[in-house]
Amino acid sequence: MKKLLLLSLTAGFLLIAKTDAIAQSYENAIGVRLGPYNGINYKTFLNSNKALDFNLSFRNNDDFDRFFFTGLYEVHNPINDAPGLNWYYGGGASIGSYKRRDFDGEVFFSADGVIGLDYKFNDAPINLALDWRPRLEITPNSGLSSNDLGLAIRFTF
Repeated sequence: MKKLLLLSLTAGFLLIAKTDAIAQSYENAIGVRLGPYNGINYKTFLNSNKALDFNLSFRNNDDFDRFFFTGLYEVHNPINDAPGLNWYYGGGASIGSYKRRDFDGEVFFSADGVIGLDYKFNDAPINLALDWRPRLEITPNSGLSSNDLGLAIRFTF
């Protein structure tokens, strides 16, 4: 049910969004991304609406440790009548390692997708992004992970 709701919201954004590219209000941003996996986040724009988004993420608790690097290519589009707010989509890959209490651990590789909202405050060097990142793990075991909903808080420059 959650997936259907998220899909419906995404489709709604796509229908109301204007897809003409305009100049982005920042070129680079660095900060944190919080969610099921926390870590350092860096975004840089290649041109007015295309960006690279990099994350160094980790998650650990008593039973499970995970550490990985993600690189994403994103296409940003403005939302009508909402200055500073863009929606974006894209894809990329992750590589990392995981370890469970009852298992020594393995290296994993995944193909990742992303869809989200990006907001740049007009009067402050702050950027917020809320995105969903489904991940298809390819090795060592294949499977789909769709629980990665995160909030990025970044300083822009």
